[in-house]
Amino acid sequence: MKVILCSFLILLLVPFSQAFSAETTDTPSTLNVSLSNESPFVYQDSEGYTVVVGLVDNNNQLTPISNVQIQVNFYDAFDPTPLEVVQGTTTLEVIPANGKSTYSVRSQSPNPSISEASVSLLGFDSSVEKQKGLVVYSTDVFLDKSFQFSGVLQNGGAPSANTNVYLAFYDGFEPPRILSISTIELGNVALNTDVSFELDEEINSKAVGFFLFAESSIFISDFVDIEIPESRIPDKLIIISNVSVEDTSGNKSSELSVGSQANIKSETLIQFAADEESNETAYTYYVQIKESGKSPYVEYIGKFDGRFIGTGQETQTIDWIPEKAGLYFIETFVWDRNNIPIADQGPFVLVIVN
Repeated sequence: MKVILCSFLILLLVPFSQAFSAETTDTPSTLNVSLSNESPFVYQDSEGYTVVVGLVDNNNQLTPISNVQIQVNFYDAFDPTPLEVVQGTTTLEVIPANGKSTYSVRSQSPNPSISEASVSLLGFDSSVEKQKGLVVYSTDVFLDKSFQFSGVLQNGGAPSANTNVYLAFYDGFEPPRILSISTIELGNVALNTDVSFELDEEINSKAVGFFLFAESSIFISDFVDIEIPESRIPDKLIIISNVSVEDTSGNKSSELSVGSQANIKSETLIQFAADEESNETAYTYYVQIKESGKSPYVEYIGKFDGRFIGTGQETQTIDWIPEKAGLYFIETFVWDRNNIPIADQGPFVLVIVN
């Protein structure tokens, strides 16, 4: 029997940019189906459409449900009348007893005026249970320029039609928010068959893990929680190393004389180009020398403007003539032309000036 949730409404207004407002109205429910306590996530996709994603919980211990109807109202920042009203359903056709399913609802148009969204449950049907005849697991997952994943689906018990594998990416909030849902269509899968699948696409940089699950015309799988490993792409363009102090003859030294010229030398490893088309990285290399003490005094700042071509290793040298005796420590930095660091600070070097 279809239950109409007329007396139940959870209104969640969530931000997906600085211009988007947030408001939550939570009415306690005595019903067994609800929007999850996790706030839905709202974003604009690459085509400019507004997408709302989240979770639905089936809290009934005995009865599976299907045909879960979700309504999303899309608003601008000024008018209480919705710009669009869109209805959708959950990712899973059948949500098992005491189970959950993701949902994803997309606006009808790529309307840049949309700044808010509200989500409500309209209704659902009780359903015949789907047996857990599918098993999914990961064989490889890593981050490079994109998220790359491979896995295996095992089908047992009977041939399956309309078989799909889903990856629901979530962030590090507590509780986490679903950020996006990717679908891999496998179609018909024979009895007692293992099917390999893979996914290679860009994902939200906030994602720290994902739920892996599957459904066919007659079976479902458990949710498998998989952590996303750290990116294999370095997060800094440049690495500073081998910072040293040399005299004019090229001899390394940790002691200098007042009035004598010294060369501050370091190596920089360029891991990838900032501009892939030109293969160039414009940069400013800084040396900062501070006199040691309770309140370090900046004795000298030197800089060099350069341009890396491609990747590899280069050497920078800055001249310095110390003007007074003392203990000094040397710091090195590499910034881009917008004064944004593109390298972690280089290793400290101490030098004594006599």
